[in-house]
Amino acid sequence: MKVLMVLTSHDKLGDTGHKTGFWLEELAAPYYVFKDSNVDVVLASPLGGQPPLDPKSDEVDFQTESTKRFKLDTDAQQQLATTLLLSSVDIADYDAVFYPGGHGPLWDLVEDSTSIALIEHAVKQDKVLGLVCHAPGALKHAKNADGTSVVKGRKVTGFTNGEEDAVQLTDIVPFLVEDMLIANGADYAKADDWHPFAQVDGKLVTGQNPASSELVAHKMLALLS
Repeated sequence: MKVLMVLTSHDKLGDTGHKTGFWLEELAAPYYVFKDSNVDVVLASPLGGQPPLDPKSDEVDFQTESTKRFKLDTDAQQQLATTLLLSSVDIADYDAVFYPGGHGPLWDLVEDSTSIALIEHAVKQDKVLGLVCHAPGALKHAKNADGTSVVKGRKVTGFTNGEEDAVQLTDIVPFLVEDMLIANGADYAKADDWHPFAQVDGKLVTGQNPASSELVAHKMLALLS
C-alpha cells in the first residue's frame, strides 16, 4: 500500500515578513501512523526538494512524540529534503493522498493547478483523500465532473474561524477555511477549538486542527484496509 503526502512549498506569511510552511506535527503524526502500518509513504511538493517548515511548529510547546521521532529519523529527514516535484507524480501509483496543513497551503496548494487536478483525479477515482487543519483549503477550486465543488453536500471539517482568530491571523490569511467550505456548499462541522475532530464522507477524510492529524490518518487506514 502506498500513500502520497503533499506538502506546501510556500514560506511567506502574507505581508507580515514572518515565515510559514507546513506544520510539523501534521506531517510527523500521520507519517508514523502510515509507516508503522507498513504503508509506503512518498512526499511531494509543488517545487520539489526541501519544503519550508513553519518555524512556529518547531517551538517547544508544539513538540510531540511523533515530532521528536521524526527529527531523529535520518530516513524521514532524507525524504523531507528530497520531496518529489508534484507535477511528476502519477496518482495511479498511490492508494491514498494526504495533505498536511500549516498556513503555507492557503497560498500555493489552493491555487496550484497540479494539486487541484490531483485532488479531482483522487475524487473521480474514489481514492482515499485526507486533509487536515488548513489543508482542506486546498479543496477550494477542485470540482467534480459536473462542475460542482468536490465538497458540495459532503461532511467536512477544517481549521475553524475561532482557531484562526486565536492565532491572530484572521486578517492575514487569503481566506478562512471554515467560511470557504461553507460557501462551497459543504456540510461543515466542528468540535471545540483545539480538540481532535475528523469527518469522514465516503473516501474523503478531513481533520479540524493539528491535534486531529493522527485521527485522520487512522480513519484513512480504516478505509484502506
